[in-house]
Amino acid sequence: MSIISVRNISKAYNKGKTVALQDVSFNVEPGEIFGIIGPDGSGKTSLFRILTTLILADSGSAVVDGYDVVKDYKCIRQHIGYMPGRFSLYQDMTVEENLSFFATVFNTSIEENYHLIEDIYRQIEPFKKRKAGKLSGGMKQKLALSCALIHAPHVLFLDEPTTGVDPVSRKEFWEMLQKLKRNFHLSIVVSTPYMDEATQCDCIALIQNGRFLTIDSPQGIIDDYTETLWAVRSDRMHKLLTDLRDIKGIKSAFAFGEEHHVTVDASVITMEALTQVLQEEGHQDIHVEKVKPSIEDCFMNLQKG
Repeated sequence: MSIISVRNISKAYNKGKTVALQDVSFNVEPGEIFGIIGPDGSGKTSLFRILTTLILADSGSAVVDGYDVVKDYKCIRQHIGYMPGRFSLYQDMTVEENLSFFATVFNTSIEENYHLIEDIYRQIEPFKKRKAGKLSGGMKQKLALSCALIHAPHVLFLDEPTTGVDPVSRKEFWEMLQKLKRNFHLSIVVSTPYMDEATQCDCIALIQNGRFLTIDSPQGIIDDYTETLWAVRSDRMHKLLTDLRDIKGIKSAFAFGEEHHVTVDASVITMEALTQVLQEEGHQDIHVEKVKPSIEDCFMNLQKG
């Protein structure tokens, strides 16, 4: 039985003028990390607020840990942990005071559930007397996660938890989530704008404009990619992107790190022909190669469709 079941959830603001979610449906299985991946403004936070009983959907239904998000909202709040996108702990309280406060709210204690947060909290315990507002981004992240876990929730909701933290803290955070899943069979729903974090999840949903483009394992989404994909570089990268989009046989082109990724109609253009066209446009040091798609490539292709 799914620990989360969502059916046809829709949500709009401004009297229906701003659509946040469009007919969203999905399931989350017990003990899995389910990622909701998409850019800012795609509807991730609205979905999280509905599932954590903070706002009501306009239509549709959702069940979390066996409880209806509307009828049983009080029960759900006892069984979930929620880490919102913005740091929302008490800035003028110390690390220790914040954690003790959240434990007290749920009628528990730090000692009772310390085993859940031990690996995370011990990294910030040397600073337990420091005010939360004085912590670094990575330490705030660990404190917020500890507070979300201190009452032993069955489901953990993390809304863009790695936004604004350094790459090392991002890596450490995902290692913590993997350990929570492995050691405590915790079900985790996490949203992120970072496509590279998709591979950390068991199942992902790609979201754009309030609509799920696809739901599958990261590898399953990559396996479904059917386009011919090339990586292209030259000595004039900005001009290169504009030129690529005007070449017959190029179906799409977008910047991808130090390269541009293009999807092509291989019956219309070859690598050699593309190189020649670019040389005629004044490009030098041209490099073209076939590459395997990433989740970002899949997202761009699905979005285009």
